[in-house]
Amino acid sequence: MTAIIGIGITPFGSFVDRTIVSLGVEAGLAALRDAEMPATRVQAGFFANALAARLFGDTTVGQNVVAALGLDGVPVVNVENACTSGSTAFYLAQLAIESGEADVVLAVGAEKMCVPGLGLIDSGSTELDTQLGLVTPASFALRATRHMHEFGTTPRQLALVAAKNRRHAELNVKAMFRKPESVEDILNSPMIADPLTRSQCCPIADGAAAILLASDRVAASLRRTVPVRSAVLRSGAYDGLPDLARWNTDHRTAQLAYEKASIGPADIDVVECHDAFTIAELMHCEALGLCELGAGGALVESGATTLGGRVPVNVSGGLLSRGHPVGATGLAQIHELVVQLRHEAGKRQVEACRAGLAHCMGGDKGGDAKSCTVVILSR
Repeated sequence: MTAIIGIGITPFGSFVDRTIVSLGVEAGLAALRDAEMPATRVQAGFFANALAARLFGDTTVGQNVVAALGLDGVPVVNVENACTSGSTAFYLAQLAIESGEADVVLAVGAEKMCVPGLGLIDSGSTELDTQLGLVTPASFALRATRHMHEFGTTPRQLALVAAKNRRHAELNVKAMFRKPESVEDILNSPMIADPLTRSQCCPIADGAAAILLASDRVAASLRRTVPVRSAVLRSGAYDGLPDLARWNTDHRTAQLAYEKASIGPADIDVVECHDAFTIAELMHCEALGLCELGAGGALVESGATTLGGRVPVNVSGGLLSRGHPVGATGLAQIHELVVQLRHEAGKRQVEACRAGLAHCMGGDKGGDAKSCTVVILSR
């Protein structure tokens, strides 16, 4: 089994004077310091970034980050997998340890998005759906409309997700949007893609996160370690007509993660999920088994997913409020789980937290996600 032995994260926001490398180095150094481990112990690195090549023409950024950290000569893999880039780097780092290739591996994700010319994020100009206008906000708006039609989900229930995550972010000093926002203000904010208003769409951000992993042999001599119970990566199924009210890949990935971890949804104390838009959190809660299909709106309305509720979701503020620097997001979710499982989260601590789940998804093709990851940690 693999354990997490160190974590690091930068604030998320707009940092005009920062570079991708400086952000990645800050998070990586923090993870090494957290583990009280010198860089010379690290045997491999996985670096996640989704947009550097598109925006800046940069390639092999991971090697630049690793060199600045002092990890001379170790193998480095640069990972691009849309919004799951960071969690995919984590998945690969864990595989490197489980296979016996390394005892200590560093996964870093960094993104610089607050730059001119970014434009709308989509699944690529070569995709027919994108050419026909299916950019990311439109895709999620279609899902929201279908979910509302099929299950009676209301605009208020959608807005409750954003309001909840704003309240959570108020307790997270690393979050981008920390000012509470009422349901009414959320519903009255500018419309982006009906029924999703601006406050129901995650902000782009600059930021980085890092996770240091180790084999059981190394972790046994360290303190404050958190075991990895399962880490699963799956791609979508693109055959047949899309079901806009369900993410089948979410469900399949979560089921496999639960099986590998030998636990179920009822055993999870805290969840970080890919709430890129408010409808996403509702649908992910359903796919993760936190409620029945179609009951995501009722779940958030009941208060179950709020800090202090039955299963708090996105206590970091989530993508909606913490921010969404694409390459860093998956690792930031895992970072939050580790903080919770160590009981170091302060005012946003989930009481008696013993098991946590991080879920991320990326890309869109044929009505399904292109990639999906689920990671389960428990003490």
